[in-house]
Amino acid sequence: MKSLIVWLLLITGVIYLSIILTENSINVKEVSYYELWKEIESSNAKEATIKSNEIILEVYKPVDKKFYKIKAYYPNDYDLVRTLKEKGINFRYIPPADNTIWFWILNIVPFVIFILLLLAFFRQAQSGSSQAFSFTKSKARMFSQDMPKITFSDVAGIEEVKEELREIVGFLKDRKNFIEIGARIPKGVLLIGPPGTGKTLLGRAIAGEAGVPFFYVSGSEFVEMFVGVGAARVRDLFEQAKRNAPCIIFIDEIDAVGRHRGAGLGGGHDEREQTLNQLLVEMDGFEVNSGIIILAATNRPDILDPALQRPGRFDRQIFVGVPDLKGREEILKIHSRNKKLSPEVDLAELARRTPGFTGADLENMLNEAALIAVRKGKKMIELEDCEEAIEKVLMGPARKSVIMSPEERKITAYHESGHAIVAKFTPYADPVKKISIVPRGPSLGQTWQAPEKDKYNYKKEELLAQIKVLLGGRAAEETILNVSTTGAENDLERATKIARSMVTQYGMSSLGLISFEASREVFLGRDFVKEKKYSEQTARLIDQEVSNIINQCYQEVKQLINTYKEKLITLAETLLEKEVLNEEEFNKIIEA
Repeated sequence: MKSLIVWLLLITGVIYLSIILTENSINVKEVSYYELWKEIESSNAKEATIKSNEIILEVYKPVDKKFYKIKAYYPNDYDLVRTLKEKGINFRYIPPADNTIWFWILNIVPFVIFILLLLAFFRQAQSGSSQAFSFTKSKARMFSQDMPKITFSDVAGIEEVKEELREIVGFLKDRKNFIEIGARIPKGVLLIGPPGTGKTLLGRAIAGEAGVPFFYVSGSEFVEMFVGVGAARVRDLFEQAKRNAPCIIFIDEIDAVGRHRGAGLGGGHDEREQTLNQLLVEMDGFEVNSGIIILAATNRPDILDPALQRPGRFDRQIFVGVPDLKGREEILKIHSRNKKLSPEVDLAELARRTPGFTGADLENMLNEAALIAVRKGKKMIELEDCEEAIEKVLMGPARKSVIMSPEERKITAYHESGHAIVAKFTPYADPVKKISIVPRGPSLGQTWQAPEKDKYNYKKEELLAQIKVLLGGRAAEETILNVSTTGAENDLERATKIARSMVTQYGMSSLGLISFEASREVFLGRDFVKEKKYSEQTARLIDQEVSNIINQCYQEVKQLINTYKEKLITLAETLLEKEVLNEEEFNKIIEA
């Protein structure tokens, strides 16, 4: 861009210079010396300019009433000067000058500029050609040993996964032990798990531990709108890897290129499928990729092509799940290394209050807590900052600018108190940690529950307890205030979803131990038309059974609300006064 501007300025300057040099001759008519002499004698001439080899005469024409300029060759006629004096014509004489510079400027420089522009054009064409050829080059980034290293010590909460991957690192560092016993290291390792559980972080940790060339590429970087480019990039990536073997190739979000073939609506010859076919060949074709280990990460293993997941390509599939209580505590220790925490902040307690949080969630929570502490002018992160950060991550920021009417605040207080009372007095329900009527996200109030320990299986009684707690808000509105509001919309949606899952998936109803629905997500192409696995009569029975579960739970909840009506009213009135109640304050009100 800069060179183009320079050329434009140069060309503009030459044009401007040419205009300046020729502006005096644009409207000058060249005549014979005899005609010019006649104009001098006719007394029409007004002014003359004598140069080294020509004379320019300004003439007035009475007929046209205009001034004209004419010029003619000046043959060193001394009578001309005398005649100009006699006629009283003002004239000036310009002595001869060295025109060599102007000759070069006006004749040679334009030619030179043309040659330079031509060379610039060819250079640009060659550059464009090289870019066109580099279009098919792989966009993989090679990990540099000079970059800040992340090792397994920076990854916590997934110890079993780290043990599996240490074998890969050990093979790359020292193959002798593996070869002597006849073991073959897996050609590929597929990391599967929900978003934010640390799959990409593990890839970076392996890069830091292995000490071998590490190529990082995203699955979406293979696919382009031009057919054949993705396959060419795959070939180029593996050619680079072979030159640097032993090495590791890490493909993040491999589902972008590894989707099930034939599942799309665009036929079998689209760019993505050609790219996948080339990847399959490179991973396990006729050529042996000795010393190249493929790592890949995805949170959608259900849509990957079966040929990609078979042994010989991805020999090992490792599930990276949500961390448990101990894992969350270890993750919090890592992410709190460079943060100033108050001594009152107990990481074990924070881990108990964050069930279901992934590593990314925990890192985000601590960062939000730090931002909240800075906003409040604190020098250290306190427990209340962490609690507010947890709420912000779970339910969104507080909308303190929302001004509710006294009636809406009262309905919200009784609604949240209904949830809390039902949770307190229903067996198998999780304990209440906090109640608030401060609007957050889309909700006007929140009742925050947290289990005492991580759960991996749910009893029927626990699912029914969840439904009852969700229905407690609507039951309190109708029983105490005799109103029904839209505030229970999300509660009813979640309660219905749990009840339908009990009937159709878990076999927890009178319809028997039958699974009526697949638990997989709809995938465009493969499941474009979802087949119904039961009749219309069975569908009616399912709807009836879901309705029975909801109605039975609701009747029990209303009885519970009536039984503890006084405690609910006291709780709601206190909540209207304080807006937020923690677990200790809530239990104190209930036990009073």
